[in-house]
Amino acid sequence: MCGIVGIFSQGSVNQPLYDGLTVLQHRGQDAAGIVTSDGHRLYMRKDNGLVRDVFHTRHMLGLEGNMGIGHVRYPTAGCDSRSEAQPFYVNSPFGVALGHNGNLTNAMELQNELFRDDLRHLNTNSDSEVLLNVFAHELHQATTLQPGPQEIFEAVSAVHKRVRGAYAVVALIVGQGILAFRDPYGIRPLIYGCRNSARGPEHMVASESVALDVLGYEVVRDVKPGEAIFIDMQGIIHHQQCAEYTQTSPCIFEFVYMSRPDTLMDGISVHKTRLRTGVYLGKKIKREWADTKIDVVIPIPDTSRTSAIQLAKQLKVTYREGFIKNRYIGRTFIMPGQEARKRSVRNKLNAIDLEFKGKNVLLVDDSIVRGTTSGQIIKMAREAGAKRVYFASAAPPVRYPNVYGIDMPSPSELVAHNRNAQQICNKIGADKLIYLDLEDLIKAAHKGNKEITQFDTSCFNGEYITGDIDDNYLEMINELRNDTARTKVNNTSQTELSFSD
Repeated sequence: MCGIVGIFSQGSVNQPLYDGLTVLQHRGQDAAGIVTSDGHRLYMRKDNGLVRDVFHTRHMLGLEGNMGIGHVRYPTAGCDSRSEAQPFYVNSPFGVALGHNGNLTNAMELQNELFRDDLRHLNTNSDSEVLLNVFAHELHQATTLQPGPQEIFEAVSAVHKRVRGAYAVVALIVGQGILAFRDPYGIRPLIYGCRNSARGPEHMVASESVALDVLGYEVVRDVKPGEAIFIDMQGIIHHQQCAEYTQTSPCIFEFVYMSRPDTLMDGISVHKTRLRTGVYLGKKIKREWADTKIDVVIPIPDTSRTSAIQLAKQLKVTYREGFIKNRYIGRTFIMPGQEARKRSVRNKLNAIDLEFKGKNVLLVDDSIVRGTTSGQIIKMAREAGAKRVYFASAAPPVRYPNVYGIDMPSPSELVAHNRNAQQICNKIGADKLIYLDLEDLIKAAHKGNKEITQFDTSCFNGEYITGDIDDNYLEMINELRNDTARTKVNNTSQTELSFSD
């Protein structure tokens, strides 16, 4: 999960890019980067850290030009050093910078092709650098001295033929314009908006519609799966379908956890989707826990709050805020290392004892991944005096890794992997546990846009929509993503950084 933004403006673009990335900070807290251009040169700043820490006044002054792209990254397997912060840049052809949200499932194969056939050198282990070099090579093949929109679209078409997996992309081509494109399944989100200024039209693409809202752009539409949008140096927009086969299949976990509730994705309101999951979950609890006495419903902030409100309403049970959140602590889902996650839960949340004391409490969370956070919070509820602690997940059991850009842990570290609901309940220490059914989650999202008939639900059912994921690939994911491997990579990255600072 990452956040991307691209802007073509009639004035300086550095501050709007900064503001856009700040709005998308929830999608990645590990690194941030901006590349701008005045039509002749590129100006870049990127580093590990939050947006506010990476960009100081001196950096902002150096980001000149009226067009640019930005990126925020969360920690992913093998991408821990600041050299892998995005956007990436190659100087041939023309000078191209690229930011990418997603994951290429054939990245290793492409690495070999780039070295052997395209004669291109890669400097990192990032699949985003792979994608950049594939695009740069195809752009070189499609153009001579001056690429037009058609040559750029031909290059994107060639990328679709070579690349597999999930990718939402923004790119800046020096002296040519801003390019955005999306994989043929539309797994990762990308949306386009525009506004009119006194000096002419301005355009913006971003991972979530909320970034356009905050910067005053009118949402036009989502970038279609397989489509490319190109904004030339005159601010004229061009678009073309560049993939032979497309099937809109957005990642359903975006609606569960990743995205802000005030975002629209593929015409679906994240907020309304979460409201509906609360209704469906409440109905299931009434069916299956008819004899269970619940005194109060308490959400685990922040993502589950919307679902918990509707659930409490459905059950006709009191809703209360029982945890106070320290907003200066990052999201534990994207925090590397089991011990770091455990410490962070205690630092991030504190219970209000009077909401728990002597009560049968139903805790509601958006999902359960490792079970680390859930177990810690259940323990906190008991320490605060809860009589019984029940737990509800507004998503189905996460049993399989996500290979399309959400860096979930290895299967062996997923608490639901090879466990039934009762075994998970025992593992996290709850008195009772209930999950939302996958069919109900799909219905909750589908109601927002009846034209979308398929979602990527692979982390729940193991069905990978690109059709190229086998046991060997999943075993490779397992080796890359387990906490032992992450610790080893983190230690190596820290050593590298100490020499480069």
